[in-house]
Parts: sequence; structure tokens; C-alpha cells
Amino acid sequence: MMKTRSILRAGAAVLALSLAMPIPVQPTYAQSRAVPQSREQITLSFAPVVKQASPAVVNIYTRRTVRQRVSPFMDDPVFRRFFGESFSFGVPRERVEGSLGSGVIVAADGLVVTNAHVVKGSDEITVVLNDRREFPAKVETVDERVDLAVLRIEADGEKLPFLEFGESDDLEVGDLVLAIGNPFGVGQTVTSGIVSALARTAVGVSDYNFFIQTDAAVNPGNSGGALITMDGRLVGINTAIYSRSGGSIGIGFAIPAAMVRTVVDAVRAGGKLVRPWIGADGQAVTADLAHTLGLSRPAGVLINEIRARGPAEKAGLRVGDVVTAVNGRSVDDPEAMRYRVATLPVGGSATLTVIRDGREQKLNLALIAPPEDPPRDLTLLDGRHPLVGAEVANLNPALVEEMRFDEGVGTEGVVVMQVAPRTPAASLGLRPGDVVLRVNATDIGRVQDLRHILDSRSRSWTISVRRNGRVMTTTIGG
Repeated sequence: MMKTRSILRAGAAVLALSLAMPIPVQPTYAQSRAVPQSREQITLSFAPVVKQASPAVVNIYTRRTVRQRVSPFMDDPVFRRFFGESFSFGVPRERVEGSLGSGVIVAADGLVVTNAHVVKGSDEITVVLNDRREFPAKVETVDERVDLAVLRIEADGEKLPFLEFGESDDLEVGDLVLAIGNPFGVGQTVTSGIVSALARTAVGVSDYNFFIQTDAAVNPGNSGGALITMDGRLVGINTAIYSRSGGSIGIGFAIPAAMVRTVVDAVRAGGKLVRPWIGADGQAVTADLAHTLGLSRPAGVLINEIRARGPAEKAGLRVGDVVTAVNGRSVDDPEAMRYRVATLPVGGSATLTVIRDGREQKLNLALIAPPEDPPRDLTLLDGRHPLVGAEVANLNPALVEEMRFDEGVGTEGVVVMQVAPRTPAASLGLRPGDVVLRVNATDIGRVQDLRHILDSRSRSWTISVRRNGRVMTTTIGG
């Protein structure tokens, strides 16, 4: 069963596509761009590049066991109406689901990069090379925020073919690229096209939206496959398509190699991937904002929130500044700024290009890990109130990153970590990830504030929580 993932956009769908010899380095790709000058140049073949790259592109087959209870009463529509389709009474049965995708070997010792959705929930993973050799593989890390996973082939020390990373930041619209993968399970397939757009940030496939767009045909099963340049280097991992029918219409998206490299480097270093936190947030500069700010064109990120004592504040960034570039790479919206920072290592620094009062200046930004400030103060609530059974913690930058929140950097509140079943908190409908904002008209900034107000033994409770950007208020008793 092929893995696909859909995101509705404007009546269509964005579908997630479910060499012991390193590739020889050719002359710099950027220097070799040229308009064909003769018939011989026009009839040049991609075959040499494909022969070098294809041995490092693999097929990935996964299996997982799904357990469910089956009841003979489920054939009765009246039974289903009253008890629901997911009613668990009955005989437990198991069935095995299989899926397929693609991957790329990026190191001779067997590191394989693919999409997270290709291996999600799998019990068994098999990697099949282009020469039909099969190897079991295990998951080294999964980063669902960027839809990437790194596997390790258990090859008993055998050196494997691999692809070297290219510089995805050096790509230009119009560059030739090849997509290699296993669409629809038909076997390894190569398609050609061009880079049709860069820095696509409105795709909505992952938390870090910043994609290479190509018209090379990619289809379900190409997930995790390679996007390579004419010098045989890996510049992207194919991950999604824009489609009305489920097949390719010439709009595919790939995760840039710059992001892929950060995940692979974390695995090689044997540690957990930690992305820098800058302590600032903003909005894209629209045409109206550009006119108001006196800018020549709409570009950059207008800073509207800065976390006290954070790296941005220490660098001298101010509310009202417009960030136009990170390390000389332009940023046109908050997603692009987050991507540029996320591909840089913690412990280093970055140069922000900022427009302030109509003048451009450079700021040096320290890149630090998201801090545990304030401390979490993990607490299981008990007593006599509607939140009994909820485990809560102080919201802080580290927790925002860990729980994949898209919150403002200055947000305060108490986040629900877990809810015990059959407790007042569960009856209230609280869920992990809810942020408690107010109780009985009292703003909740820290766990200690929440505990203090809950100890007051009120006869009625009015509780406001934020969930997925929406504030909901409930009153109990009274």
C-alpha cells in the first residue's frame, strides 16, 4: 500500500510522495551553465550522471502489524449507530500492512535518508538496492517537523554506494535536475526537469516550509527519493506533489539538502538534533506594509515580538525592524527566516541584515539552543477542582520546540502535558497541548499561579484554554 499524504489547497491536493565509491566531483555546477551552441550539445545524454547516482538510490519496503477487535455485531447498523465504528468489543485480530517509498544512501557505512512518513509506525524495514541486494534497516532518527528520517542499513561492514550532498542554496530557477525514485512500486525510475521555483513556503507539508519546486515527474512512491544536479550531487529529497488526481502534473516539492544535512550531521555526531532559537517572531512584509515603512518593495520579515533576554534582544534587534537576509541569504517571510536559522549549528552565530528607519545595518546573532526558561515545574494536579488528573508544565522555548507549537515567542501560560483517563480533567475535554490561559478571570502565567487559584475552592469555575490558535472558555458549576 503506497503512502500518500494530502493537504487541500485551492481545490487541489498536495500529496506527500510516499556507491562504496563517492560520486566523482565534476567542475563547479554554477560555472558550467550555458545555452547549448550546437546539435551535439543538444543531444547530450543524462546517462553518465544516472549511472553514477542511481546505485545510491534505494527502494524502502515497510511492514507493520495492525491489531483490531472485530465483532459480529458490527454488521448491524443499529449497533454501529449506538456504539460507533471504533467500538472495541469482539475478537482481537491482526493484519499486516505494507508500504513502499524511496531513499538515498548518503554515507558508505549505510546511512539512508528518506521521508518520515515512509517509515512511520513500521515494525520492519527492508532496503533494496538498485542491484537487487536486500538489507534490513533500523531507524536512527525521525524528525517529523521536516518529514525526514535517517535509517542505518545493517550491511555487516560492507561499503555501500552513496551520494554526496550538493549546495541547494546555489540552485537557480531553470537549472536542470533529475528525480530518481520508485513511483507506484514499478521499480527505479529517472525523470528529468528543471528547478521551476525556489523557497516555496506555502506548501503546508511540514513545520519548516521551504521547498525546491521542480517539474520533473514525481509520483506516490517517490517519497524519500533523490533530486540531483548535473554533477551528480544530492540537492533535495522529494517529498510532495501538487495534484488534482493523485498523479504528477509537473509540480513537485523537495526538501533542500541544506536541511537534510543538519539531520544527518546530528546522527553522525551521535546526539539529538537541536535547532537554534532566536527569540523573535514577525510577519511577512506586504505591499501595504512596504509603503507604510517606506520600503522600495515588499520583502523581508517585520519583527513584531521579541523575547526578553533572548538572543535577538541581545543582538540589538528591535520591534519594527525588517529582517531581509540571514547570512546574506534573502528571507521574504517568517517561514524562510525560520528555515535559514534552522540550518545553522547551535553554538555559532549568524549575521542578520536589517532595515531600521530606512537604513540597512548588520546585526550579529548568537545561535543558542531553546532554553528551559522558566523551568518546566512538571506538576500533576490534584484536589477538588475540574482540572484534577491533568499534568501541567510551564511553557518555555524548549517545550514549544519539543511539542511542535507554533506559538509567539513571548507567550506565557501553562501547558497540559498529559490527561489521566476517567478524571475531571478528562471529562472537561482537556487534551495534551492545551494551554491554560485564565481561571476565574485570573491570568495564568506559571504553574504556581494555577495551583494557587485552584486551591481557592470556588463554587464555580470559568476556565479559558488555547488549542490550535483558538481560545475556548468553559464554565463549570455556579
